[in-house]
Amino acid sequence: MNKIVLLCPGQGAQAIGMAKAWADASPAARNVLNEADRIFGSGPDGRTLSDIAFHGPIEVLSRTDISQPALYTAAIACYHALPDEVRQGALRATAGLSLGEYTALHLAGAFDFETGLRLVMRRGQLMQQAAEASKGGMVALIGADEAQANEVCAKALAGAAVGAAAGECLVPANFNAPGQIVLSGSIEACDRAVTAADGICRATKLQVAGAFHSPLMAPAAEKLAEALANVTIQPLACEVWSNVTAQPHQASNPELLRKLLVEQLVSPVRWAQSCANMLAAMTADGTRAETAFHELAPGSVLKGLMRRIDKTCEVFPHDAP
Repeated sequence: MNKIVLLCPGQGAQAIGMAKAWADASPAARNVLNEADRIFGSGPDGRTLSDIAFHGPIEVLSRTDISQPALYTAAIACYHALPDEVRQGALRATAGLSLGEYTALHLAGAFDFETGLRLVMRRGQLMQQAAEASKGGMVALIGADEAQANEVCAKALAGAAVGAAAGECLVPANFNAPGQIVLSGSIEACDRAVTAADGICRATKLQVAGAFHSPLMAPAAEKLAEALANVTIQPLACEVWSNVTAQPHQASNPELLRKLLVEQLVSPVRWAQSCANMLAAMTADGTRAETAFHELAPGSVLKGLMRRIDKTCEVFPHDAP
């Protein structure tokens, strides 16, 4: 039997209209969206989650507390509407970028849809609150490796005014693909990082709500630990790759899984390393040749990253039917 790997997008993949084509084409996808609307209730403007996902505006959809449950729901709606020949493949592994790790865990049987959605809603709320409470930002580095990213961080922090450096932070937050790293930290340090990168790599400030995957998310991580403590986590039915370790989660170690999900908020997302390690493991056990990689809705961000990680791995995106 052919095997499949499911890749689950994270924050940044949101777009107006996401999952609408799936909902229009598939009763199974529509049922997932209806269930999400029931659980989510009404957003800040009194509308349902699917209404915001379908119609925007993008400023509302891109709020951390909206985009995270919307992305989780869109990916799972897409999964339930995939063609039979895809869904009937044996699930070899799942992996998700940041928020997408929760989607990946649900698909592997760690928790049911509603439990996962409530966790993601809480995570989004906590990250939004932490972002609003701290002056943080993120900077994309193009053409840097990990050592160079650390060099840019050190130079940016060294340029702080006397006394300011003690309260500032700047760390690598996302290792998305070779030559594509994102820094995260205090807004002043982010500003200086753009200049500090000169001669090392290209640097661009990102339009984001806060310093995700940095120490500035510590207040969110503490409260997320409380939410996770109340969740029953079932044994995983397939490999789920951890953003923190770039290795599969232990199938029957819920305490460690909870710990890694908390650490994920303040630790770098090692997506490039996870994908490279996954492909190496599949080559070693002989399953790579018979395995197809599928990216769930929305978009095709992960297909693009995989092209940079390993050109020989083709990913089939499912933004729409």
